[in-house]
Amino acid sequence: MKQLRVEDAIGQVLCHDLTRIVPGEMKGPQFRKGHIIQEADIPMLRAMGKDHVFVWEKQPGMVHENEAAERLAALCTNTHIRTGPVSEGKIELFAEQDGVFCADVARLNQVNGVPDIVIAARHSYSAVKAGDKLAAMKVIPLVVSEATLAQAEVAAGSRPIFELLPYILKTAWVITTGSEIAGGLIKDSFTPVIRKKLRAYGIEVIRHVVVGDGLDAVAGVIREALIKKVEKVEKIDMILCTGGMSVDPDDNTPGAIKESGAQIVTYGAPTVPGAMFLLGYYAEGLPILGLPGCVMYMQTTIFDLVLPRIAAGIRMSKQDFTVLGNGGLCLGCKECHYPVCPFGKA
Repeated sequence: MKQLRVEDAIGQVLCHDLTRIVPGEMKGPQFRKGHIIQEADIPMLRAMGKDHVFVWEKQPGMVHENEAAERLAALCTNTHIRTGPVSEGKIELFAEQDGVFCADVARLNQVNGVPDIVIAARHSYSAVKAGDKLAAMKVIPLVVSEATLAQAEVAAGSRPIFELLPYILKTAWVITTGSEIAGGLIKDSFTPVIRKKLRAYGIEVIRHVVVGDGLDAVAGVIREALIKKVEKVEKIDMILCTGGMSVDPDDNTPGAIKESGAQIVTYGAPTVPGAMFLLGYYAEGLPILGLPGCVMYMQTTIFDLVLPRIAAGIRMSKQDFTVLGNGGLCLGCKECHYPVCPFGKA
């Protein structure tokens, strides 16, 4: 750094904060480290008693923190992600629309492994609203070497580290299984819960069918939905089956889903509540979900963890469920704060 008269420092970058004290009104930084001095700043600097300031002495191969933050942001942004302005050497990213925030965690870790580089983000697969903050990035020193930034850029690779996937699935069939409901012996309390959760992601229940417990009966209703989709009689983006998901002999929903031709990704998930959850897909990518009874009476379950991904058209694998065990125990707090809690956060 070097010392200059304030008049000669226009266009230069401050190396440290400059504190302003007004008795009874304020005491704090009037100009922060990294500020580029403007001609309009001279009167204030004089009023603060500053005849000289220390500024960054630019050297070849060194990059100012503001420019460095912009280059880090370029490694991260993708469609539907908005870049905020540089502030004190930091840039924040924001969602331009509702959707699922996805991070390539492996590449994010590699970039953060480069000395002096910081990129902090939400958990990958977080459901976000338009305007939500997604990530923030900066470098630690006021200036960083070009070699350091180049190392971060190599670690990031050729694709953006983050993406925001909008919700694209819009319609659903809900199949309620259970002879006691089909026979009118008890009220269906499950479907209203499902409708509410789907509505939060813009998904409409276009058909609700109640069927008894028999395997053939349940599989038959599922096939009816598949035929309507194939023949384009109805636009069906997903099928949800409620009830009959345990291993009891008279619980036939998992067997009926398999019998209908679905490729089962998982029957069972390392989450509580929601261990008896099922997910499968048909050849054309249509998802079918088997929802255990806990979804009806527990505020937060496995369904809340996977629904945003399903709604965004993300095809889930067995490994996606395997990793849910780390953080898969809901603590059943008296006042639920999900998603601002550890549940489902690997």
